[in-house]
Amino acid sequence: MRVTERLFRQGIVASVLVIGCLIWAAGSGEAKNFKPRKSRDVAERVDRLITKDLQESEVTIAPSVSDEDFLRRVTFDLTGTLPTPRDITLFGLDPHPKKRARAIDRLIASQEFGANWARYWRDVIFSRATDVRSRMMIDVFERWMTSQLNEGASWDQITRELLTATGNVRESGETALVFAHQGQPEEIAAETSRIFLGIQIQCANCHDHPTDEWKREQFHQLAAFFPRIRVRRVRDSMPRTFEVVSFNRPDSANPRAGVGQFRQNPEKLMRLLDQNNDGKLTQDEVKKRKRLSRVFKRLLKIGDTNNDMGLTVAELKKLPPPNVNRRAYSEYFMPNLDDPTSKGTRIDPVFFVAGQTPEVGLTDEARREQLSQYITSRDNPWFAKAFVNRMWAELLGEGFTMPVDDMGPERDVAFEAVFDALSEGFVGSGYDVKWLIRTIVNTEAYQRQIRPVDSVGDGDQFAAAIPTRLRSDQLFNALFRVLGVGEPKGRSPRRRGYFGRGGPRAAFALLFGYDPSTPQSDLTGTVPQALFLMNSPVINNRVKAKGNTPLAKLLRDYSDDEDVLAELYLLVLAREPSENELKICSEHIAATENRGAAFEDILWSLINSTEFRTKR
Repeated sequence: MRVTERLFRQGIVASVLVIGCLIWAAGSGEAKNFKPRKSRDVAERVDRLITKDLQESEVTIAPSVSDEDFLRRVTFDLTGTLPTPRDITLFGLDPHPKKRARAIDRLIASQEFGANWARYWRDVIFSRATDVRSRMMIDVFERWMTSQLNEGASWDQITRELLTATGNVRESGETALVFAHQGQPEEIAAETSRIFLGIQIQCANCHDHPTDEWKREQFHQLAAFFPRIRVRRVRDSMPRTFEVVSFNRPDSANPRAGVGQFRQNPEKLMRLLDQNNDGKLTQDEVKKRKRLSRVFKRLLKIGDTNNDMGLTVAELKKLPPPNVNRRAYSEYFMPNLDDPTSKGTRIDPVFFVAGQTPEVGLTDEARREQLSQYITSRDNPWFAKAFVNRMWAELLGEGFTMPVDDMGPERDVAFEAVFDALSEGFVGSGYDVKWLIRTIVNTEAYQRQIRPVDSVGDGDQFAAAIPTRLRSDQLFNALFRVLGVGEPKGRSPRRRGYFGRGGPRAAFALLFGYDPSTPQSDLTGTVPQALFLMNSPVINNRVKAKGNTPLAKLLRDYSDDEDVLAELYLLVLAREPSENELKICSEHIAATENRGAAFEDILWSLINSTEFRTKR
């Protein structure tokens, strides 16, 4: 009764009921001729397969979540924030039988959808960046990825852009993967396999894979697709920036190659350059050889043992072996573990999944384009499965195989028929990102109630939802909405935060961010996180019962404490309080004898609750 009275005061019940009845009537007439889209067909098939397996295992299946919990869950997952109290109220009153599917379509069509998932992929790529300079381009990547996702770019298109990118890193967001790893072939190969194939072949960098079939040579054959990438600074640029370029010069033109040959054959060097036949080389004698002249002074410092400003054959032979810089070559050389100072073994590119080999003589761009075609081919099952497994795990808390980026051909797979059905549907959709996410969140498996973690057995997977930790951006959005604080649009160059960006979101992500590839079971809260939520001046100032805070407004608008509690719970937790919660809060208000202070305590407690930080 209290909810109805509150809604009438808000002036929305009558209109909602009238509109809802009209929608119901129209919907019931349409239902007879309704033909589910392919996405819905796949979702229903997924549910049939999961239910059948769970029933055969005599596992108790959790019922569907309430409308409040569903809307909170799906709004976080699709747009990265909390639903408003008004959204929750209107959704609960909507009598349409397909209102959940309609809400899903509306959220996927919003601009916040792309921003939310762009931040997810930002964390996937940059959490493991090996080049700290890449932090300068995170904003550029987010904008590019947001645009790609909102405009409906397919996952194979996005993948090809990331793998074949060149250009200024402050202008081209697709250069993120290459720039994050300084253009290093081994690092790019490892991340390419991990992100786009779900296979951690980097474990075969120094030896054959310890748990999978992949050999060391196969890892380096994948790295051999990338030796011609270079990351170089753009001269005289303000602000400072870099660009990803292709290096297609043949190794015979390598300026370091001649020096290495002369070091290995000092007699030949002496015959060619010793003009006065005195048995030693001087700076004047080598000055016409520009490549050698540039390093001759350094060689003198290292090898001129008698300080006569010259180098003899004997002194040349005693020079320490040069540091091998394989980045100086346009082809790839697998390091010799027994002799790290050697050039290594020349390796040609081969795609390890199916053994495809590109044509000889391709440019860097053409070679990387060829690899992207191998990876995104419909004949390559790992590409679709890696994305499906990752999205399912992010949305349901656990994948078909875990961790999501370490599937491997010899890993156990849960509900393999379901995994195959989703993967085949994703391929058939043309790798449509929105299609897959829409399919997953429309399943009954996604919409089940949560169950206490300690009550879930090994055979209970997907029988109930798993409470998962909110990503830093989701928690940040929720916190700012609850506190009624707008995010600053500008940034201060003096303030440095997460990945080098300024502003509160950056600093917050530095504290609460994590690699989304990490299993939920491996994530734990930290003392600094708890202290921030408990002691942050921003939070403590905005939970006050005075001024223009959300709490102060509620206390002015509602004289009944239970009405305030109902609105407060809707604002923070997207649900109404239980009877027991009402009792506990009412007793606290009575005991405090200060209405404002009591509600400040309650709001502070809700913000610091595990439920607020968790997707339930």
